[in-house]
Amino acid sequence: MTVESVKPTALEVPELREPPLAGGAVPVLGHGWRLVRDPLAFMSGLRDHGDVVRLRLGPKTVYAVTAPALTGALALSPDYKIDGPLWESLEGLLGKEGVATANGPRHRRQRRTIQPAFRLDAIPAYGPVMEEEAHGLTERWRPGETVDCTSESFRVAVRIAARCLLRGEYMDERAERLCIALATVFRGMYRRMVVPLGPLYRLPLPPNRKFNRALADLHLLVDEIVAERRASGQKPDDLLTALLEAKDENGEPIGEQEIHDQVVAILTPGSETVASTIMWLLQVLAEHPEHAEKVRAEVESVTGGRPVGFEDVRRLTHTNNVVVEAMRLRPAVWILTRRAVTDTALGGYRIPAGADIVYSPYAIQRDGRSYAHNLGFDPDRWLPERAKDVPKYAMSPFSVGNRKCPSDHFSMAQLTLITAALASKYRFEQVSGSNEATRVGITLRPHRLLLKPVPW
Repeated sequence: MTVESVKPTALEVPELREPPLAGGAVPVLGHGWRLVRDPLAFMSGLRDHGDVVRLRLGPKTVYAVTAPALTGALALSPDYKIDGPLWESLEGLLGKEGVATANGPRHRRQRRTIQPAFRLDAIPAYGPVMEEEAHGLTERWRPGETVDCTSESFRVAVRIAARCLLRGEYMDERAERLCIALATVFRGMYRRMVVPLGPLYRLPLPPNRKFNRALADLHLLVDEIVAERRASGQKPDDLLTALLEAKDENGEPIGEQEIHDQVVAILTPGSETVASTIMWLLQVLAEHPEHAEKVRAEVESVTGGRPVGFEDVRRLTHTNNVVVEAMRLRPAVWILTRRAVTDTALGGYRIPAGADIVYSPYAIQRDGRSYAHNLGFDPDRWLPERAKDVPKYAMSPFSVGNRKCPSDHFSMAQLTLITAALASKYRFEQVSGSNEATRVGITLRPHRLLLKPVPW
């Protein structure tokens, strides 16, 4: 898909309106209780009230954008920056100095530092690691034995990120630590975003202590990785070396905190979102055996029976479409926020300076106004002759503009390769105790997905 500039409505437009207030607010918490109780249904229903609507989250007024074209305008306009409840809640994990949360000149300089690692021509160098990890996943699993898809998905996502971008041979124990800590941290950060109770989250209550322990372990893990690299004296051509040698706007080495925050941004959000997507793909293979069989047949036709490799990814068109359709229905990143830096307007509605804006890729990508059979799993909707009918910005899994995820090609390559490797060796059956219902946190993933791999 191509991205073209879409400009928000100019301030000169007459009779700017105040967006309507969504129904269902309660005293004190406003709409926060609905975002906690059933956030996906709540966000999915907002477009029925308008393209832009007002929400109350505690004492704050937040503006929700529900139309695809306006989310594109929001992402591309300089009138809005990365900020708001989501990013404020993420600062405890990502810090204030990493590429995920920075704005302005610092963000542009950081993008220049990390972008070479994700150039399209750089991705093939990661192919051998992706192949090794994808096939290692299938070899670890035993036919007929139950697989805990949460831990396995995190493990492979973390190992690929670490080995490709940080050139580290990291043990599974660290992946397990990251997996356990991330589950706790992201769940706690979501609560802090939608129910802003401020000082109450600093009380020594059991949930707060659990959250703080998990957060501390994440940061300790990152410090270990950076310290090991410095002590080794090695300078492989990877992203960590680029960070350790990066210069700031004054030509001085960047600070230790920025290096730390950048490594966190490399390891954690990317691993969380890729792992969540792998879980959904495994669920798709179990729920839709007809597409699992079609993927298996496609891999067979492309490889002639040899193990699927990185060089095959470009020819696996149906497999790629299965990945895209899974991301449409179950996007890992389901909610995003921005903040207005000036008085502006969007879709004919007045947006005051300092206002927080929220939008949901989950709601937009499942909207019946944009997709025929919107809730059905249909990978063929991404065939070229059909994909042109999808409205602009109704499918932007990696965002757009200067906040577009720099690792989009990297992520798609590993997701397609992993899906192909798994589906070519196994079909999957759910087992007793599995709970594929959606767990809502900062990201979406199944509550507890347990599958049994069965050879074809």
